Order: sequence, then structure tokens, then C-alpha cells
Amino acid sequence: MIDPKAFLAELLTITAQQGASDLHLSPGYYPVVRVDRRLMPLTNKPILDRETLEALAGLLMGPERKERFAKDRELDFSFSFEDKARFRVNAYYTKGNIAAVLRFVPDNIRTLEELKLPPILNVFTKLSQGLVLVVGPNGHGKSTTLSAMIERINQERAEKIVTIEDPIEAIYKSEKSIIDQREVEQDTLSFYKALRGTFRQDNNVIVVGEMRDYETMSAAVTAAETGRLVFASLHTNSAPQTVERIIDSFPSEQQPQIRVQLANILSGVVSQRLVPRIQGGLAAAVEVMMGTVAVRSMIRENKIKQLEQVIETGQDVGMISLDRSLADLVRKQEVSIENAEFYASNPQNLRSMLRS
Repeated sequence: MIDPKAFLAELLTITAQQGASDLHLSPGYYPVVRVDRRLMPLTNKPILDRETLEALAGLLMGPERKERFAKDRELDFSFSFEDKARFRVNAYYTKGNIAAVLRFVPDNIRTLEELKLPPILNVFTKLSQGLVLVVGPNGHGKSTTLSAMIERINQERAEKIVTIEDPIEAIYKSEKSIIDQREVEQDTLSFYKALRGTFRQDNNVIVVGEMRDYETMSAAVTAAETGRLVFASLHTNSAPQTVERIIDSFPSEQQPQIRVQLANILSGVVSQRLVPRIQGGLAAAVEVMMGTVAVRSMIRENKIKQLEQVIETGQDVGMISLDRSLADLVRKQEVSIENAEFYASNPQNLRSMLRS
């Protein structure tokens, strides 16, 4: 007979010790950890059945969340394990059974340098206002990059920072700044309501964990227009696609206006991928679009397709294309050509860069 509490503690300890990004708990499978983007079944553990999963879910959620989960059939929340480790949890049903994925959230907030991110990202931490977007597919380090930039501000500037997250991930310790972290459901009803509330909270920096709808996007743009520095994440694949996604999220009659607003306040877009290293681990390939006069003009004139060329030719002002970033990683022998091509936006363009 499995002791659920001891079993959960064992699984969470393994996840943290192995440097896994995620722990998967699904009915009919062994517990599975994801290490360096590869799924690794823990075959020395029992296969998870309905009874075990219900017990584990109960320990993770507690009575109040369990009641909400039964009603909504899925739930996002954070979980602290004996003050040793934190996890972002998504619980859901599959074929009538409970399943869950636990994303490991490291205690220490790594610096931009430790993450080997481009030095140009430091520019965004020194801005007084504007909109900075960190984008990419799920699980490619957006939250980690955002945390590194906010921690840089915390270390160097005396600001009032408000974060809106679902759920809270990295825990900041106030250095020079005041940091209020608000969790959707626990501290506020929605990203939009929390963003509207920031207008009366005398803050300088706002962090939006995820922009999910046009109301939230509109409030984020308005916040940047009123003199705040706004950081936000979005599930898009590139800087041009990000601009297009934001504009297309608005009703057609509002799109000309949002183009003008976005052109006025967009300071930069960082798009990233985590690529397997040859020696193990993951390397960040990063596309950076700066809010230059040329970029703002393209957005205002609805020439979004031309942004890719502006990024490619904007190296002198700190812009980096994803393919150029991948080519640099190949030249440094950090990632293989095969993996670089898999993540490239244009594999043919990547090969051309490597030949030159």
C-alpha cells in the first residue's frame, strides 16, 4: 500500500534533484520527469492508478482548491514543498481520471548572464516606460527570462513593481524595489481587473504573466501609455507574429487605433527557444526586436511582414534574428546543426549563414 504523502515527497525530491523541468502524473503510466526536454519514465516507481492520483491531487490542492477543481475540471495553482521547492501545477481530467503536470520553479532567480542571454536585454531593464514582450512556445523559458529582468531592476533601481501571475512562480526578495506579487484567483479575479487596478497603485513597473485576451492587451498598452514600464509574456513564435497576434486580437474597427498605440509604446520583443546542447542541458536561442523608428513605422503602416527584414538588418542597434542566434550557437559548438535546423525559422537561411 502506497503512502501518498511519502510518495509525493519522493517524487518532488527526485524532480528537484534531477534538474527536471516538469513532473507528469498520468493514469496508467509511471511517473515521468522531463529533463533537457526529454521525457524520462521513473520505471522503478509504481504505475499510477486512479486511487493514487486522487490522493496525490488531494495533497497538492487542499480542500478549497479541490472543490474548485471538481467544479471547473481543471486548475492552475502553485505548490510549496516543505519550503524546499516550489511548483506550478496544472491539474486536469483525462478519460474521467485525474492527471497533473508540475513545473519546477527554482528558488534562486538566475541572472541574465547566468542564463547566457544577449547583453542587449539589459537595455530593457533601464527603461522608464514602454512595453517589453517576452514570447515563445510553452516551456521555453519565458518566465525565467522575465524573472531575470525584473530581478535586475530590483537590484539596481528603487521602483514600485507589481506582478500579476497565474500562478505566482519566482518569489522576489525586495532589494531596492518594492515588489507586490498578485496571483489570479487568490489576490485578484483576472489579469484584466488586476491591470486596471494598477492605475491606482502608484507603481512604476508592471509584469503581466500572460496576455490572454484583447482586454488584457488593451489594459497593458494603456498602462505603458500612462508612463509605466510593462513587461508581459505571450505564446507566439516570433516578434512579427507577436505584433500581428496583438493587433488581430482586437475587433476590426479598433485595429487601426491599436496599431498606432502599439507603435508608440512598443520597446522590444524577445522571442526565445531552448535548444538541446551537445554536452547536455539547454541553450537559449534568442530573437530580439528593438522598438526603433523603423519598427514603429512598419507597425503604424501595417507592414508587419517587413519586420523580419528589419530585424535581420538591425544588428547595429542590437537586433538579433533567431536564425543568426542559432548559427552563433552552432559556430560555438554548443548545439548541433540538426537541432539548430529543427528550431530555425528558415533552415535554408541558417545553412547560408553557416557557409558565409
